[in-house]
Amino acid sequence: MSRRSPGAVRRARLAALRSARRIRLGTANAVLVWRSSLQVRVLTSTLVVGILALVGLGVYLSDRIRDGLFDQRVAQLLEESARSTQSAQTTLSTSTAPTAAEVQQLFFDLVPALKVGGSGAPEIFLRRSPVDAPPLLVNDVSSRPELNYLLSADLRAAILADDTQHWMSVAIPVDEGEGVHPGVLVGSIVTVPAAGQYELYFLYSLESEATTLGFVQRVLGAAAAGLVLLLAAMTWSVTRQTVQPVRSAARVAERFAEGHLSERMTVKGMDEMATLARSFNEMAASLQDQIGRMEELSLLQRRFVSDVSHELRTPLTTIRMAAEVIHDAREDLGKAAGRSAELLTTQLDRFEELLADLLEISRFDAGAAMLDADSLDVREVVTTAVEQAAPLAERKGSWLSVTLPEGPAVADIDPRRVERVLRNLLVNAIEHAEGQNIEVRVAGDARAVAVSVRDHGIGMTTEEAEHVFDRFWRADPARARTTGGTGLGLAISVEDAHLHGGWLEAWGAPGAGACFRLTLPRRAGIVLESSPLPLVPDDDPVVPMVEPRRTSTALDPTSVPDLEGWDR
Repeated sequence: MSRRSPGAVRRARLAALRSARRIRLGTANAVLVWRSSLQVRVLTSTLVVGILALVGLGVYLSDRIRDGLFDQRVAQLLEESARSTQSAQTTLSTSTAPTAAEVQQLFFDLVPALKVGGSGAPEIFLRRSPVDAPPLLVNDVSSRPELNYLLSADLRAAILADDTQHWMSVAIPVDEGEGVHPGVLVGSIVTVPAAGQYELYFLYSLESEATTLGFVQRVLGAAAAGLVLLLAAMTWSVTRQTVQPVRSAARVAERFAEGHLSERMTVKGMDEMATLARSFNEMAASLQDQIGRMEELSLLQRRFVSDVSHELRTPLTTIRMAAEVIHDAREDLGKAAGRSAELLTTQLDRFEELLADLLEISRFDAGAAMLDADSLDVREVVTTAVEQAAPLAERKGSWLSVTLPEGPAVADIDPRRVERVLRNLLVNAIEHAEGQNIEVRVAGDARAVAVSVRDHGIGMTTEEAEHVFDRFWRADPARARTTGGTGLGLAISVEDAHLHGGWLEAWGAPGAGACFRLTLPRRAGIVLESSPLPLVPDDDPVVPMVEPRRTSTALDPTSVPDLEGWDR
């Protein structure tokens, strides 16, 4: 036994792997085309159903035609063989041949006569019946002795049993080569006066009927193929007329979603598809008009906020000067007036903060916010923000725990904006920590630097985490502010993060605290894919997870005038 070399085995394995890969790719491409094209699905389904129906109908018609041809031909042959048998019996009965030789000659003359007398030139077999010993010994005679094996024992027994005409289907071998033709073998009993009882068989070929049936089947197959092609063409045409407007609507909708509000569908005719196109165009025109009005209103709102914020600067400055005079003289005023002077100064500070935040938000909305980035160590910015928030944390009874990496965490950042983000996160955490410790962590990898602020206070629900970056939103409107705030801190923070090309994400669970994570790319143009720090803390595995929020969409402050409150 020969053994294949290791190289041949490796080549065979590689060829098998390539074949399997091509099959997988072909299957995947076919599935993709099937799932992505309505026209292909409709065409394929229609063709499959049509082909199955045509195959079933063709098989049924072919069977019916075959059975009809066979039954008609068999009935004709039985009638013909009965007449031939009667004629042979008459010939034998009127014969006066007394000797075996004369009877043998009579058989030799009778067989060719019967063959010529029948339709289709049947083969004739004349055999002695094994019933009784014959008076004269006469040999069997047949037109084709090589086909004597077709005379089956069952047919001979049936003929001898009731002395009537019987028939059976047989396969006649072809002389020119391999193969057979269908045929019918009909047998009956004849009596020879001088020789006793003999069996007379007629072998008819059904080759002409088989040829006719084959022709009919070929015609049916050609007609079925033509019907399949016609069905495919009709289905393709109908589905194309149906799918084409849908594809056009999808392309127009995609262009419309990209901001090309003037895109419209082409209207042709007066049918249902034309009605769809007109309705789509009317909807697009209505949406374009509404979007235009909303953009105009949004522009007016942003301009109003910006103008009001600027206009309030002058009277606010005057009020500030008057308030400082009153505040400096509060010792000479009564107790109530002195307390009022202190409250006036405090609220003026909050008012100035609100105006500054509104101006900053208006710059983000107008796309005028600029990034003054520099390559700095984020650890220094974190340290500065923590030092500024430490007195507030001490008053609230919270301890700020800071974890910094050993090496520098350098990134291209705007220190003023990043510090503002961290300050907002720290003040927000102190406000809701309820005296618990606050953890600040800094980490970096090759692409990004991250800072997380984790508190163990009241936490947030999933619904609250979805709105935590909305403007003027507060989870509990009845909760009193203890650290001030304008309601815009986290909204500005998330815009600062996105201005750097980074993320500001929130996680929280009721009773388990909250975690805010700021992730910034080390260099401008780097697209973030992951963060060096986990957002969900691993200190409590049973804490339910809140889906992180990474949206940069911000509502206009004037669009939610009925909301009040704090960042969380």
